[in-house]
Amino acid sequence: MEHYTIATVAEQSPDFRRVLWTGKHTQLVIMTIPPDGEIGEEVHEVDQILTFVSGTGKAIVSGQERNVAQGDLVVVPAGRKHNFLNTGPNPLVLYTVYGPPEHADGAVHKTKEEADRLEEAGKDEPPA
Repeated sequence: MEHYTIATVAEQSPDFRRVLWTGKHTQLVIMTIPPDGEIGEEVHEVDQILTFVSGTGKAIVSGQERNVAQGDLVVVPAGRKHNFLNTGPNPLVLYTVYGPPEHADGAVHKTKEEADRLEEAGKDEPPA
């Protein structure tokens, strides 16, 4: 059994992205977006559910914008353009579930730049 006190685990991670668990159909990832940072506009071929643990930000999904804060949850269906921005003075901390997995099992990306570089190099592929 995998068990996490997810808010605590997410808040203790300084990494931009850390894959906590990968299953056959879903993947659990924690993220920390620094002040003035963002995930970056993207489109996935998988569904994504993001839950915000701390900080404040803005969710942009298919052109619609909403402010997000602790306790908020945003669903991003596959194929939808989206971005999440940190609008506050503190890190924007969240956990996200992808279905099916989107990243390499066990991946740790310390910064957005590292995450982007590894994705572009094909080194962040989900398990086959």
